[in-house]
Amino acid sequence: MNRQARLQALSEFLQKRRAQLMPQTVGLPAGTRRRTPGLRREEVAQLAGVSTTWYTWLEQGRDIQVSASVLDCVASALLLTTDERKYLFSLAMESTGSFAPALERTLEIRPSLQRILQELRYCPTIVTDRRFRIVGWNDAATRVFLDFNALPAEDRNLIRLLFERKDFRRLAVNWEHFALDFLAIFRAYYGRYVEDEWYSGFLSEMRESYPDFDSLWERSRVSLAPEMLIEFRHAAAGKMLFQLTSLQVQGEDDLRCSIYTPAADTTTETKLRKLLDSPHE
Repeated sequence: MNRQARLQALSEFLQKRRAQLMPQTVGLPAGTRRRTPGLRREEVAQLAGVSTTWYTWLEQGRDIQVSASVLDCVASALLLTTDERKYLFSLAMESTGSFAPALERTLEIRPSLQRILQELRYCPTIVTDRRFRIVGWNDAATRVFLDFNALPAEDRNLIRLLFERKDFRRLAVNWEHFALDFLAIFRAYYGRYVEDEWYSGFLSEMRESYPDFDSLWERSRVSLAPEMLIEFRHAAAGKMLFQLTSLQVQGEDDLRCSIYTPAADTTTETKLRKLLDSPHE
C-alpha cells in the first residue's frame, strides 16, 4: 500500500468507527440537533485529550506526526478492540516492521502441515496465505465447499471465490455474514502489511468486478479471529452447522489454518461422514 492509500484507509477507518459510537456509550450526554450519526470530531478529541484540530487532521488522512502514546488515547476514546488497535497503529505510523516480500511464487505447505490436514478427516480445513490465496485443503473441504484441485492456482483466492462462485453463495444460509467475517480477517491483514501494494490493486479489482463487494467492505470490522458459527445448506448433505476456528501457522509465509468443526449436539458429523464415504460426482 503506498503512502496515499495508507492515509486514505486510516481516514475511512476513523470516520466509520466514530460514526458507530453513540455519545451515551462513552459517557457523554446524548444532546440534540445531531445531524450525523455517532460522535462529533470534537467529542473524540475531548475523550482522547488532544486538540480538535489535530484529531481532524488525523481523520482527514493528513500527513502529520503521530506518537504511539497519543494513538493509544485515540484508540481508547474510540473503544477499539485489540485487533482494531493494531490496525490503527499500522495505518497511522509509518513502519515497515510488518512488511513481507512479494508472494509471487507458488507456496507449498510443509509435509507436516499436510499430514495435519489429512488427520482432520471430519473437519473441512483450508490453509490460506496473507493474501487469502488457498494453498492447502483436505478432502472434507472439497466435499463441503468445492473441488479446489479443479481450479488453476491463480483462481484460488478465497475472498474472490466468496463473491464469484455461486457454490459459496448458495452454501451459506447467511452468506452476507459469512462474507463479512472473512472480510474482517482480510482487513486485519490489509492494515498489517501496509507496504504491500497488492492489496490496493486487489480491492480495486473486487470493487469493479462485484457490485456488492464495496458495501460489505465498508461495513466490515477488523478481527484476526472472529467467532463464527456457520449454517450451511449443502446440496447433498442438507443442513450442516460448523464452528470455525482460525489458527496461525508460524513461519515467514504467515499462513492461516481455517478449521470447520462440526457443531456439538448436531447431526453434522454424521452427515459429513456419509458425504465422504459417497463417490465423488
